[in-house]
Amino acid sequence: MKLFGGNLQRKWQRFDKNRRAKYSLIILGVILLLSLLAEVIANDKPLLLSYQGKIYLPWLVEYQETEFGGDFPTAADYKDPYIAENINNNGWMVFPVIPFSFNSVDYDIDKPTPSAPDNRHWLGTDDEGRDVLARILYGLRLSIFFAFLLTLLSSAIGIMVGAVQGYWGGKTDIIIQRLLEIWDSLPQLFILIIVASIFEPDFWTLLVIMLFFSWTSLTGVVRAEFLRVRNFEFVKAAKVLGAGDLRIVFRHILPNALVSSITFIPFIMSEAIVALTALDFLGLGLGHEYPSLGDLVRQGKDNLQSPWIGISIFTVLAAVLSMLIFVGEGVRDAFDTRRKS
Repeated sequence: MKLFGGNLQRKWQRFDKNRRAKYSLIILGVILLLSLLAEVIANDKPLLLSYQGKIYLPWLVEYQETEFGGDFPTAADYKDPYIAENINNNGWMVFPVIPFSFNSVDYDIDKPTPSAPDNRHWLGTDDEGRDVLARILYGLRLSIFFAFLLTLLSSAIGIMVGAVQGYWGGKTDIIIQRLLEIWDSLPQLFILIIVASIFEPDFWTLLVIMLFFSWTSLTGVVRAEFLRVRNFEFVKAAKVLGAGDLRIVFRHILPNALVSSITFIPFIMSEAIVALTALDFLGLGLGHEYPSLGDLVRQGKDNLQSPWIGISIFTVLAAVLSMLIFVGEGVRDAFDTRRKS
């Protein structure tokens, strides 16, 4: 099968020979799978519950405590002694491996917070008594999903703008290039501070704000490729045969431009994860209700007497970012046309 101007199988063989990139991709896949199953691995609600012969799925469905002999029509707290005793006397409960969610505060902890790692909290707790491992698991999913969306949208916009610049050239190229220079000179941090002072950004608001400044990352690469390829013989032949501009752009030139663009995708994702973590660390990112890796970095800085927080989040971030870079290097080598094998 032909893809991006070359044989996909040959490109995959080149990538497969790079052991560092291949194993990094496998480990990232495992991390992504675990993070997608965060509710099954780390949750303060049972995975499965039996009460008076009926089966319940509390991690999927929210039940009222009156369902289990409680007095109030509110969401059931399965760690409440009264509710737990009623359920255990009339059935059973199966909790996840980590019986805490990212926002669960352990009120039964018998030592000051942040507490050191033990059998109850494998990576300890933060200064609010929340499980560090659970917050890392949920935070990784949020960061990866955010970075993926940001990379996808910014790459699509950047490739489109770069294609317009490179294909039509002339005044169109000059005008857009001058506008890009002005846009890139805007103080991103100051704008984020202003936005954060007006309202607290949520996931989608922050995504849109960061998209305003990140879409230019691939524009220059695509523009240069279009400027180079638009004068090739096969493009001129397509014009002579009556092919329209859109057909030439999307069918004849864009696949060649994607070869150079796709190698930057893992690097853009790593930059997005770093940007989100940095903004959360500075208090300009997501709110307190989100599982944030940046918040754990801040807690590691504020609680130097509890090194397990800083060590845990540093290890996770360093490992994920390093593996993304290794995958990016493997993709770059796989799509390098100068390589013969």
